[in-house]
Amino acid sequence: MPARRAAAPAPWQSLFDGKSLDGWAEAPFPGRGAVSIKDHQLILGKGRMTGVKYTRPFPTTNYEIQFEAARLDGKDFFAGLVFPIGDSHCSWINGGWDGATVGLSNLDGYDASENETSTPFDFANGRFYSFRLAVTPKRLTASIDNRTVIDLPVPPHKFELRFDDTDLAKPLGFASYATTAALRNISWRTAAII
Repeated sequence: MPARRAAAPAPWQSLFDGKSLDGWAEAPFPGRGAVSIKDHQLILGKGRMTGVKYTRPFPTTNYEIQFEAARLDGKDFFAGLVFPIGDSHCSWINGGWDGATVGLSNLDGYDASENETSTPFDFANGRFYSFRLAVTPKRLTASIDNRTVIDLPVPPHKFELRFDDTDLAKPLGFASYATTAALRNISWRTAAII
């Protein structure tokens, strides 16, 4: 029997045009900073928590999302991604807990500083990092600058959002906490089933 050929990856589709909030809305976080666009970047101004949510249909599984983000000012999370996973939602926190923690909030009832996805990462202010998340029914993987930081099976874990305001960025969105953040080159594609 001949070997099966791997399917070609789906093409990436842009989620942000670099010029407007077309397809996005400000997340109604209390105490939020200003959201603006400058130099083809989506700027989340410093506030208690500032963010945006995607207003168009988005899959709940079998997808990948990639983006670049920089913390311009502050020392907490700047690239919090709220994302769907099956019938639930979760957030991928980057730079939380005083700026150096990466992980999922929540996993099995524990936030990113307390569960098995918690990873230290030294983020420098003003530098853009590339992020990629892949969600399938069986597995969730995440990388920063092509370095895998999360790789775990979906069952038997329970994914949910932390008990704060991140649910205001559902079903797909970005959030920063007490920082000024810049996002650019946001895109997605259908994921290969893994």
